[in-house]
Amino acid sequence: MKKTRALTEGSLLAALFGIGIIALLFIPLISMVLIWFMPIPFIIYVLRHGLKPGLLFWVVTMFLTFIISGLPGLPIPLFFGVGGLVVGELYRREKSGLAVLLGGSLTYIVSIILLFVISIVLLGIHPIHTSQELMRQSVETAESMLIGIGQETTEQLDEFYQVIDTLAELGPLLIILMGITTAILTQLVSRLIVKRFYPKVPALPPFREWKFPKSFLWYYLIVSILVLIGVPETSFMHIVLINLFPLLGFAMTVQGLSFLFYYCHVKSVPKVVPILATVFSLLLPLVLFIVRIIGIIDLGFDLRKRVTK
Repeated sequence: MKKTRALTEGSLLAALFGIGIIALLFIPLISMVLIWFMPIPFIIYVLRHGLKPGLLFWVVTMFLTFIISGLPGLPIPLFFGVGGLVVGELYRREKSGLAVLLGGSLTYIVSIILLFVISIVLLGIHPIHTSQELMRQSVETAESMLIGIGQETTEQLDEFYQVIDTLAELGPLLIILMGITTAILTQLVSRLIVKRFYPKVPALPPFREWKFPKSFLWYYLIVSILVLIGVPETSFMHIVLINLFPLLGFAMTVQGLSFLFYYCHVKSVPKVVPILATVFSLLLPLVLFIVRIIGIIDLGFDLRKRVTK
């Protein structure tokens, strides 16, 4: 009876996944939204039947995807399927929301690296170099248009070319941010559906409760000092620093915004205030700097313990 039910549910979920693959490949308008629902069949199946049957279900979806789309579609179940299996297993073990986020982030980061290697070794396509070439072509097209209307372009487009040139060095940072962002969206979207069947599925803690380990502060300070001192641009340390510095700076910013949400919650300040602070920190460098300083102070001196109602 159990096997029959698992087979029936697996067939239904695999069919839904196949419909999703078809929609992603042939209806581009909805792909940007639909793609975040792709891990859900794996999460539900693992929650109901466990990890080992989930792995078999994943193999079936890989085969189904190959039949529908051939090799171009295989990265979808490879990427979102593995992420869904890990998130579903962590849900099944009743781990906390942050533990699920950490596990999902690490899984997606490893999956991106694996797809990156497969693209280079098997297909001969370097994703970052290809992106750089496409961006250069876009800038060159814009440059031609500006020249055509009599505009000087050298100074205006130099910064764009510099950003394109440094894109390869920022590869590790981009991979980490993509993995974390995908894990957050997967968790938020999947919980909206899965909690209807499994009310115990943990949510992410409120943003005001987000805190990084105090060790992050020391990492940030050490990296900041090394950046100020300067290292040769051709060295491996330079690549490490230009990836770590913005990543740790982003962590300090998140810490600062989290403190603002916590402070406003304790003091019963309307939520619109920290939301506006978040918006302005994205738009104004000065506000971003202030928020980051608040995050550093909160992490170093635990300001939250000093906030009272």
